Amino acid sequence: MTTIQARGLTKRFGHDVLAVDHLDFDVEPGGVTGFLGPNGAGKTTTLRMLRGLVTPTAGSVLIDGQTYRHLHTPMHRVGAVLEASGFHPARTARNHLKLIATVAGIPYTRVDECLDLVGLADVKNKAVGGFSMGMRQRLELARALLGNPDILVLDEPSNGLDPQGIVWLRDLLKWFASDAVGTGGKGRIVLVSSHLLSEAQLTVDHVIILAGGRLAAQGNLKELLAGTKKTVQVRTPDTERLLEALRSANVAARVRDGIVECEGATPEVVGQVMLDNQILVLDMHSANESLEGLFFSLTEGEDAHPGHGAGLMGDFTKFGASDAPSASAGGAGTVSEAQP
Repeated sequence: MTTIQARGLTKRFGHDVLAVDHLDFDVEPGGVTGFLGPNGAGKTTTLRMLRGLVTPTAGSVLIDGQTYRHLHTPMHRVGAVLEASGFHPARTARNHLKLIATVAGIPYTRVDECLDLVGLADVKNKAVGGFSMGMRQRLELARALLGNPDILVLDEPSNGLDPQGIVWLRDLLKWFASDAVGTGGKGRIVLVSSHLLSEAQLTVDHVIILAGGRLAAQGNLKELLAGTKKTVQVRTPDTERLLEALRSANVAARVRDGIVECEGATPEVVGQVMLDNQILVLDMHSANESLEGLFFSLTEGEDAHPGHGAGLMGDFTKFGASDAPSASAGGAGTVSEAQP
């Protein structure tokens, strides 16, 4: 069974930058594994070490006990898209893949199969210079699939894809991971980094979450989400009175964008508080466990976490209401809290 195993994986750039810090993880076939973390968490550096493009400072990341550089037929073992390739703008999509196939000893029939698989069969004889970003992403994926590899490693593969393309990619990755042809019935490894957490939750079966170059969590996504706290959300015209009542009942709550959120509470508890205090409720429901919530709870304090990355992303909260972005521009809204 094909496996990826990292042990003590560390990468330091110069004396000041510790990009990856003693990272341990395992990836096995049969499902899509999401490789997640804030910007600067070490995701791309780790994937580049897996691919043999960066040398670890310490530790190792192995494919069936071997480094990528020691694989006998690497394109048949690992297909990867980690960064944009330098497509010659005048070369057709088919000729681009034929050149790679020639070097790797892959038959040309596989070129046409892969172009058809990624939906580029109708434009295979057109120059790549006229391709959109999404079409180039599909061509990159076709290149990675040329060797019919046991492992597919993709860094932000949905960039440039429209909503329909994202759904198509999701289905393709799930199919490829579950495809047991030639794998002894175990399926294949698909390792995908992404910053689109809502989409990742629909795609991945397992997650590896990094924070500050270290492992924050790994495991089956459903099992990890089952351990997260549920949140009861309430919409009421008596927001302040509800906050005071919840505080008196030792229920932690806060207001976000006009909605009262009670993390870790149940509808029965919150409902009884509202009944006892005769508070009008317009809407109440339990929020589903989400990968986004799990991600933020594990990576809190990292630059990409809302509120912690203000210096990096621009702190609009220092402006007056008339200067701040409108809701359509992605304003975060206000938050007030009540603690028990």
